[in-house]
Amino acid sequence: MTTLLWLQASGCGGCTMSLLCAESPGVLDLLADAGIRLLWHPALSVETGAEARAILQDVAEGRVALDILCVEGAIARGPAGTGRFQMLSGTGHSLMHWVGLIAERARHVVAVGSCAAFGGVTAAGGNPTDAVGLQYDGAHPGGLLAPDWRSGSGQPVLNVAGCPTHPGWVTETLMMLASGEALPLDAYARPRFYADHLVHHGCPKNEFYEYKASARGLSEIGCMMENLGCIGTQAVGDCNIRPWNGEGSCTRGGYPCINCTAPQFEDPSHAFVETPKIAGIPVGLPTDMPKAWFMALASLSKAATPPRIDANAHADRVIVPPTLRKPR
Repeated sequence: MTTLLWLQASGCGGCTMSLLCAESPGVLDLLADAGIRLLWHPALSVETGAEARAILQDVAEGRVALDILCVEGAIARGPAGTGRFQMLSGTGHSLMHWVGLIAERARHVVAVGSCAAFGGVTAAGGNPTDAVGLQYDGAHPGGLLAPDWRSGSGQPVLNVAGCPTHPGWVTETLMMLASGEALPLDAYARPRFYADHLVHHGCPKNEFYEYKASARGLSEIGCMMENLGCIGTQAVGDCNIRPWNGEGSCTRGGYPCINCTAPQFEDPSHAFVETPKIAGIPVGLPTDMPKAWFMALASLSKAATPPRIDANAHADRVIVPPTLRKPR
């Protein structure tokens, strides 16, 4: 039996809400089938007060072995490094204290969501609470835990980033850890099973992207890269390959990808629905594509755009269907 403890630090709880969207099976059935015993979760467990404190104390003092510690939300280090902006009621200690203590006991430590991984929205703007991720402060190694810190398994914190993170990314990570299967990580310690993909892969707007048939407003169904800030061609994630509940993703819902799996996505220095440009050229280009190649291809693509695609790109629904061709 694999033991799992879940703590919620400074965040909105959205990653837990997303996790509850796991289906076929649901998350609790999935954990049970994988042999994972949930010791405690602040929103899903029945234990409260003294009972919950006793569970944390037993884990912290080694009386109960802990295989996986999941932390949701950033770590508030303020004021002045005390962590007292977020206290764990009834213990006299901060969440920062408890996370640091229990992390030393865990075989694996998982940062659930971009707040826990990098600081995320909790660290946006002036960051008055001095919020950081478990092992990253934005894109810089070293958050609550030092860059060279390793869990009992010898691994760094596993950053299942996303805002909120996909339920499938969390459950797949937990199942792989419980089975003892190797979990390859990318340069930001994100599981590669989803970080080796781009949000662009499987996007329903790809036909418009190919011809650079761009939407000019959020109600239009054309590609949102040129004018509306979409950076799905640079953002890691398989959101459009396995969408939420089999159907949903940001771009499928008509909203641009904001690269929520990346460090510091929360402070892009421009509106999320605006594409920064220099001399009319988007600043952010697709991953691995030289600017000269992109400009040449974009020019050719726009020149070759079929009237159907151009018309549909600037509408809120398909107004010109594909041409029907008679069989020979």
